[in-house]
Amino acid sequence: MPKLQVYHYAKCGTCRKAIKWLQEKGHELELHDLFEQAPSADTVRFWIERSGLESKKFFNVSGDVYKEMKLKDKLPAMSEEDKIELLASNGRLIKRPVITDGSKVTVGFKEAELEQVWGE
Repeated sequence: MPKLQVYHYAKCGTCRKAIKWLQEKGHELELHDLFEQAPSADTVRFWIERSGLESKKFFNVSGDVYKEMKLKDKLPAMSEEDKIELLASNGRLIKRPVITDGSKVTVGFKEAELEQVWGE
């Protein structure tokens, strides 16, 4: 079983639940705190490509930074590359946790989805 990269925020209850769930399934985890270090644009691009999701699904729409920047109104007019650069500029903008094994990527914590992808 490959080690999973988990991009999270330590004080986030959803992230803590996801990490606990993954550990209970026997996964070895490498944790990355999004608030301490935002991912590179290349990393964000990789997540989007591998997840099959639209870039907008990676935004933490309930977060303060998202609201302060009024991104709900701005995102539709932004290019894909601008969205990626924005996500890479501030880890607080990213929906969490982001989990990857280098080929698959999931965003957020919905137990049914995690079971399907990481339940093994």
